[in-house]
Amino acid sequence: MERATFNVEDYLALADHVIIPSGNGTGQGMKNCPPTGELRVGVDLGTAYLVLVVLDETDFPVAGEYRFAQVVRDGLVVDFIGATDILRDMKMSVEKRLGRELTHAASGYPPGVPQIEVRATAHVIEAAGISCTGLIDEPSAANNLLHIQNGAIVDVGGGTTGIAIIKDGQVIYTADEPTGGTHFSLVIAGALNISFEDAEELKKKPGEQSRLFPVVRPVMEKVGNIISRHVAGQPVDNLILVGGCSSFPGMATVVQEYTGLPTRIPNRPLFVTPLGIAMHDSFS
Repeated sequence: MERATFNVEDYLALADHVIIPSGNGTGQGMKNCPPTGELRVGVDLGTAYLVLVVLDETDFPVAGEYRFAQVVRDGLVVDFIGATDILRDMKMSVEKRLGRELTHAASGYPPGVPQIEVRATAHVIEAAGISCTGLIDEPSAANNLLHIQNGAIVDVGGGTTGIAIIKDGQVIYTADEPTGGTHFSLVIAGALNISFEDAEELKKKPGEQSRLFPVVRPVMEKVGNIISRHVAGQPVDNLILVGGCSSFPGMATVVQEYTGLPTRIPNRPLFVTPLGIAMHDSFS
């Protein structure tokens, strides 16, 4: 069946309705008729969040879950059993919502991760009872959804910042360096003398974010520095930030000021890469 085309912001708004926090609505069936055709599934094993999304055969988002989990660090699986258990639980929950089994999925990885670690991601998926159909670097996955012709996609995740430079619709360069949401939490914990776990929760509260902005601004500037170094001399005249960390208020402004490049963030940036990973899944 031919894949549908969508306005990106409308598509992300739709995805926001069907991708829910893990544990909310577990075991409940879909209100509307579940899809009967083939499905595409994406699994994003992030440093901060594990995300599972399901698309129908036209790439229409139909279900998904996400859960905070520290089972990956800087693109490396550090808790194989924990990652497998969480993914298995989420798989069973989504299957109950859909009323059908998930048998295959694609996954992603930060650019520059050693191939043995990339394979570890596939092993987690397979240990959870899902066949891994493919692996794609995260910024390139994001462009499966964004369809950028020229510019750079920057995936600011929990542990790393990944960059993909796009020319004429093709990825011509990728890079990845440590720095992301985990570093936000670390500087907040140090500045306020609180635990990392408390800092992680505090940074998500809208009412606290303006107070925390001066604390995390140096981390935002480091992201800007990473971007500037990798796009120097490249045909880049604009940036799109994705990944959960990029949703912190002020992120786009700081990066734009630091790099001098027009910078924007799509709605619900946490879901951009997982959705693009799902589009990489093949059922043929």
